[in-house]
Amino acid sequence: MTSALQDPPVRLARDEIRALHPYSFAAWEPQLRRLHANEAPWRAAGDASEAGLNRYPEPQPAQLLERLAAVYGVAPSQVLATRGSDEAIDILSRLYLRAGEDAILQCVPSFGMYQVAARIQGAAVIDVPLDRGAGWRLDPERLIAAWTPRVKLVYLCSPNNPTANLLSQAAIAAICDALDGKAIIVIDEAYIEFCAQPSLAAWLGRYGTLAILRTMSKAYALAGARLGALLAAPSLIALARRIIPPYCLAQPTIEIARQALDNAALAAMQTRIAALLVEREWLRTRLERSPRVARVYPSDTNFLLIDCVDADDFQRRTTAAGLIVRDLRASPLLPASLRITVGTRAEHDALLAQLEAP
Repeated sequence: MTSALQDPPVRLARDEIRALHPYSFAAWEPQLRRLHANEAPWRAAGDASEAGLNRYPEPQPAQLLERLAAVYGVAPSQVLATRGSDEAIDILSRLYLRAGEDAILQCVPSFGMYQVAARIQGAAVIDVPLDRGAGWRLDPERLIAAWTPRVKLVYLCSPNNPTANLLSQAAIAAICDALDGKAIIVIDEAYIEFCAQPSLAAWLGRYGTLAILRTMSKAYALAGARLGALLAAPSLIALARRIIPPYCLAQPTIEIARQALDNAALAAMQTRIAALLVEREWLRTRLERSPRVARVYPSDTNFLLIDCVDADDFQRRTTAAGLIVRDLRASPLLPASLRITVGTRAEHDALLAQLEAP
């Protein structure tokens, strides 16, 4: 235990998690006939799955982990498969945050689940605003100055949601250099496939308390399947395996994810991403011409952040077009902002027609 406690991801974890005896799930022995898990011996009507929905799926399926690891450029021992990246955020919160004692540090505006998961855990939330005037720039010195020993998780979303911009690699490196071993630095790469910059997964070898979130909800078009991944040091992944539910991934999700990760599917995804980025730029130029739009921010994602002249009027017009966009005005940093996901040309034409109407 003494040597294990010297490992930073373990040392920073809650005492209760380090002492926890995880649930002992039914042994995974697929070569044997299953009379040990109290499952039904027949398939349900409509079950077209490969393995059968009457059987519990393999916990943390080895073939899926190996393929995710290969695609993400890490070792299988550095991967935890989760129900979307939301579950990874929840797991990190339960691993590291003690109610009334610990805190997270986040750059705002950013993805809302970081603070929701922290507050559910009873932890505090410390906000460091991005520099709106400098294109939502991350100030590493300001963030590092905001860190205190109670901060166990630091969230950096890059590309950031909802501001759509990549965070500077130099700024992220400065934060990792300063806080490695002091906090888990979580880089959320949900939108990384839509930008030219590669994942920072290679940095896992440089920083012991770095964690990276990936998801198949966006570029892989599997939002409804709920499949994400936490990439981190093997010791952190081993801790996370203690608290993740034993059968968290549904069998259809496992099967469709494996299909989406084969080489042909990956090539097709890249073709679709390239087409989407062309469409994003087409939409951006049209929105910039609209007198109803005050500003369109640069984007490294599959969405555009805009400031409206009159956001309520813009919302009414999108509804009239049969569309819905995301209202971000609850954030004090986004008093006139909406977020528009890049869709189809037909959807964009309908939106632009309403914007041009009297």
